[in-house]
Amino acid sequence: MKFAKTICLLLLCLKLSAQNDDFPPARLLTSFQFEQLTGGIIILHATLNDLPDTLNFILDTGSGGISLDTTTALYYKLPLETSDRTVRGIGGSKNINYYKNGTLHFPGLDVTGLDFHINDYQILTEVYGLRVDGIIGFSFLRRYIVALDYDKHMMSVYMPGTYKYPKRGTFLKPSFASIPITQHLVQDERSYLLNFYFDTGAGLSLLLSEQFVKDSVFISSSRKSVNTQVEGLIGKINMRLTTVKRMNIGPYKFKRIPLHIYSDSINVLGYPSVKGLLGSDLLRRFNIVLNYPERLIHLTPNTHMRDPFDYSYTGMNYYFIDGKIVITEIQQGSPAEAAGLIPGDIIFGIETNFSNNISQYKALLQNPGQKVRILIFRNTLPQMFELKIGSILK
Repeated sequence: MKFAKTICLLLLCLKLSAQNDDFPPARLLTSFQFEQLTGGIIILHATLNDLPDTLNFILDTGSGGISLDTTTALYYKLPLETSDRTVRGIGGSKNINYYKNGTLHFPGLDVTGLDFHINDYQILTEVYGLRVDGIIGFSFLRRYIVALDYDKHMMSVYMPGTYKYPKRGTFLKPSFASIPITQHLVQDERSYLLNFYFDTGAGLSLLLSEQFVKDSVFISSSRKSVNTQVEGLIGKINMRLTTVKRMNIGPYKFKRIPLHIYSDSINVLGYPSVKGLLGSDLLRRFNIVLNYPERLIHLTPNTHMRDPFDYSYTGMNYYFIDGKIVITEIQQGSPAEAAGLIPGDIIFGIETNFSNNISQYKALLQNPGQKVRILIFRNTLPQMFELKIGSILK
């Protein structure tokens, strides 16, 4: 009997080996640089069809398709088809039109037969200070194995096959129809094993549904939070911002993670099945292999693993509008209000930086406790203000 079992095991191993031989090695198609913005957002540069201009796309695992900005589609006079479909995302849902059968050209790679839904990304252009022409999600990612190196700002694209993963790191085995859902242990007043969307297109660390926070008593009702705004599918959304004590991503542990709490009135997240999302400011701390064909995600800690989280709080929102960085909202009781800043102020410089670069200005405002001088134009006249940057930890 023992001999028979040994023979069976041997035959099984030979069968599995033969099956593996049927799959060729994953073949590298191309590697190219990406641009990284505030919060770990990835920008890919590509051209569309035979158009000469280079377009900017956000790489977004939280997108169930691929899309083009409304203004971009109108500018190039692309033929659009109406539909009765809707697209859902943080902030709501909306009806969509399509541009069908387009081709994207990346360095060393042409991706054909893409159906782009059309959406307005003006708010993202204003947030990041560069033209956002679209979002690349599942329609692209499902075709390839995609490796993201946040240390070198490199993206490599492979034809699906047997992939040689890094020796160290951890595997996530997401469930998804089009957006990966991964499970993680989160600890605060209580510990929970929760489902999150794996979302490289969200420029934050962690987001939870307000309904879950209320139902679970996960966070103490006495925990301090501040009011803030983030940008979603249909514009600006009010959220609460605080921290969560601990979170595990595979074997890797993080403490005092910034947490956005979102009142999800139309249940875009799909609560109670999914409780929130992991954003790019957490995910950028790993080099990532996205293997959608095999339904695997591999994470390897990179040099940003121990980067400090952004606990800063100014209480002001500012956007790149018509070539100027304009303050649009000031939260009551915030450091920005205490400094005397008001909506409509134009930021001309912070300290000695007069670059008019919104990403650089955001970086200068991420040091809690520091006092910074801000040169403002108000009613065309220059004024200097001193802002003491607050913290969500206090």
